[in-house]
Amino acid sequence: MRNRYFASDPAQKRVAVELYESVKDLPLICPHGHVDPRLFADPDYRFGSPVDLLIIPDHYIFRMLYSQGISLEALGIPALDGKSTRSDHREIWQLVCDHWHLFRATPTGIWIRDELAEVFGINLKINSANAGAIYEEIAARLKSEAFRPRALYERFNIEVLATTDAATDTLDHHQAIRDSGWPGRIIPTFRPDAVIAIDQAGWACNIELLSDGSGIAIGDYGSYIRALEGRRGHFKSMGATATDHAALTAYTEALSLAEADAIFQRALKGEASAKDAARFTGHMLIEMARMSSEDGLVMQLHVGSYRNHNPAVHKRFGRDMGADIPVRSEFTKNLKALLDRFGNQPEMTLILFNLDETAYSRELAPLAGHYPILRLGPPWWFFDSWLGMTRFLDDVVETAGIYNTAGFNDDTRAYPSIPARHDVWRRVCANWLAGQQVRGFIDEEDAREMIRALAYDLAKQTYRLDG
Repeated sequence: MRNRYFASDPAQKRVAVELYESVKDLPLICPHGHVDPRLFADPDYRFGSPVDLLIIPDHYIFRMLYSQGISLEALGIPALDGKSTRSDHREIWQLVCDHWHLFRATPTGIWIRDELAEVFGINLKINSANAGAIYEEIAARLKSEAFRPRALYERFNIEVLATTDAATDTLDHHQAIRDSGWPGRIIPTFRPDAVIAIDQAGWACNIELLSDGSGIAIGDYGSYIRALEGRRGHFKSMGATATDHAALTAYTEALSLAEADAIFQRALKGEASAKDAARFTGHMLIEMARMSSEDGLVMQLHVGSYRNHNPAVHKRFGRDMGADIPVRSEFTKNLKALLDRFGNQPEMTLILFNLDETAYSRELAPLAGHYPILRLGPPWWFFDSWLGMTRFLDDVVETAGIYNTAGFNDDTRAYPSIPARHDVWRRVCANWLAGQQVRGFIDEEDAREMIRALAYDLAKQTYRLDG
């Protein structure tokens, strides 16, 4: 449907279609996401089965099915003990299609439908009767050269795609992409959460990896900071333009060197408290901002997810298995220590993401509408949807305008869904701007410049991807 998702009002729909047509073929800027760089390091990489590609990696899909009593084992999700997981992918696909009605009117339902039609050329409706035919058609296409990741990159018209990589990652896959001579632009993003969250299992092991990767023996806070600075430098040399940080809250606190080292030493001994962890994370957000002010890497902060909320799922399947739940967020007071030090630096960029929509108009738009350092990331995770995007524009633009936002990023692990996600954003923006134009808030010239900015320019500029 050429005009899908647009308003029913004829005047608004006409303008929306014109605006959308003006940007629909622009290249895709993908500055933040979780696509595995291994896909591009090997020119002969194959995705495996339709279940490997579309079901097992996608927590949007399996969390919904789990909510209806379908076990993760039945969906092929590997348990930590490696036992009792269904291995017949045709059976898994049939099970998913038998329950596809659960995804009616959801973003997942839209993405998968559009993905099947636009990427795979399959227009069959997902249901029990069509499950087998859809599976076979997808499987057949995945065997062709046209469905290698590099070929899809070119077909999707991607200009740049950033992965998200642990601070301890060797970046060997990125080096292999460079060495291959392939012209696609795949760049890393520095994510240090695993070496900052001192209360998380495996932190001490990650510090050892950080030490090995940086070539610095880490025994105190000072050597720890030097190791992080060194790793950031390596990431930047490999093309990184940004860092990424996740925290439960936006709390920041500037510790003295003595306080930071005391907490770090307790952590090395396994004696750090929950309060220590919260203070250390808050301090390290300021330190990461300090490093960004020096090395120029754009800083991203994702706030508001209570991760691994379901202990039974966490114990059996590990982290990030669809049991992450939003919490209420506060930014005005929590970010003040960081903003007091760096908020007035226009040459630095901090992009804020959150999962509490009530903060958009109350705090985030006023903050971004004042501090030169701040930009607002697009609606994230649970709000990466038609209504979520529309509410975001309604809530922030009157106070912050669009030029204090970061445009769009797809933030996905599901590589083939990237065009569908960008298309939804471009349609939402076209529809929203059309509403503004027909009401007389902006004119046609404004609307055309704004749709291009939202679809392409803002992301490229904010993430410093012009180079």
